[in-house]
Amino acid sequence: MTADGGTPATSPSASSVRGLPDFGRCAVFGVVNVTPDSFSDGGEFYADGDTAKAVAHGLQLHRLGVDVVDVGGESTRPGAARVSAEQEMGRVLPVIRELAAAGVRVSVDTMRASVAAAALDAGALLVNDVSGGLADPAMFPLVASSGVPYVLMHWRGHSTDMQSRAVYGDVVKDVIEELQGRYDAALSAGIAEDQIVLDPGLGFAKNADHN
Repeated sequence: MTADGGTPATSPSASSVRGLPDFGRCAVFGVVNVTPDSFSDGGEFYADGDTAKAVAHGLQLHRLGVDVVDVGGESTRPGAARVSAEQEMGRVLPVIRELAAAGVRVSVDTMRASVAAAALDAGALLVNDVSGGLADPAMFPLVASSGVPYVLMHWRGHSTDMQSRAVYGDVVKDVIEELQGRYDAALSAGIAEDQIVLDPGLGFAKNADHN
């Protein structure tokens, strides 16, 4: 039940995540990339200064029955360079506002606490952080204080060099241990168990065999 198709958090009630309905099945997330360069559909729903295509795509996903529409404004494909927080906000906030106003359940895909906070103010209900709190030390405190659901992904570094970090002894064991470390850190920061969804991070510092 994760934004990237990963595994749920290990807790006594692993299917129940605070702030989300108990779907009783695998939750379906639809992705809206408000970027020119994302790995799958980068540019298809992005026009600088014009969010109409992205909003229309999110509404269409909602009509098709997705449970959560995940909006991201920074590409995390291998080799992608970072955009500024201002650029990222300029891309995602108008889309999130319109989708949330239309009754769409929205998550924000961001590694920045400032973007996450602005997105929550704009109507997002969930934070999807591919860095698992490593990219921005302010992320865990924000999630703890807001009480929103939080997708915590396995991550080893930014897109510019993440594939050079795809070195494992035992990929399953290593990912579990590293995710456990981030999970424990999240709990220590005051994030509740039932806020956390764990994501193994397919494609992030992992080659095809690792995936």
